[in-house]
Amino acid sequence: MQAVITRICRHPVKGFTPEPLEAAVLTAGACFPCDRLYAVEDGPSGFDPAAPVHISKMKFTVLAKIPAVAKARTAYDEATGVFRATADGQPDFAADLDDAAGRAGFEAWLSALLGERLSGPLRVIEGPGAHRFMDSRSGYVSVINLASVRDLETRLGVPVDPLRFRANLYVEGWPAWVENDWTGRTLALGEARAQVLKPIVRCAATHVDPVTAERDIEVVKALFEHYGHLNCGIYLNVTEGGRVAVGDAAELEEFHIPS
Repeated sequence: MQAVITRICRHPVKGFTPEPLEAAVLTAGACFPCDRLYAVEDGPSGFDPAAPVHISKMKFTVLAKIPAVAKARTAYDEATGVFRATADGQPDFAADLDDAAGRAGFEAWLSALLGERLSGPLRVIEGPGAHRFMDSRSGYVSVINLASVRDLETRLGVPVDPLRFRANLYVEGWPAWVENDWTGRTLALGEARAQVLKPIVRCAATHVDPVTAERDIEVVKALFEHYGHLNCGIYLNVTEGGRVAVGDAAELEEFHIPS
């Protein structure tokens, strides 16, 4: 079953702007490159960089907790390490988040933007080594089937921006919802191959319009009412690394039952 990758995105700071890419190089057993490198604590999260473990997204400035996060437009320059942020009514921000002064600057900028919506003092933290601030303990690369989003859109009768689902790869050509049954199967993605780990169970982050920063569609409720599940998208574990680009094939490999 073949389809085409039509969009590739990374999210360098958890909860903030998806950044479009033309291509990326996937590595076996690793998260998507430059994805969720940083997170911003909303009050102490208990994260220990010396012993990093999965932390609930609700400890951070994410859309599920603070929809106004979507008011910030951010961009990360991998070559220089410079992180930029803009928002209406705010001065433009640019700094290196690896630098203590840069982190403090973004904390102050974001505190001014979010104001009373915050639970506690903000602190920018970086994932040490290969650790990334993913929503799932085992979800290394995420994929959205655009036909599934369109089917949900039809049921709701309103447009649903696929970027609500904050995936790495967006794929066109698969039948709607077929991906829910692919756990354990193998996908060929450009030069890479990956095993499907599980469907992605959705949360209130998808209720937020990524452009207006308003909660306007109860996606979780709609998924359950129309389909009897809370899934949209799949998590992958890359088993063979390689380059993946917009326009590359995304193909489900044949499943052979041992004789």
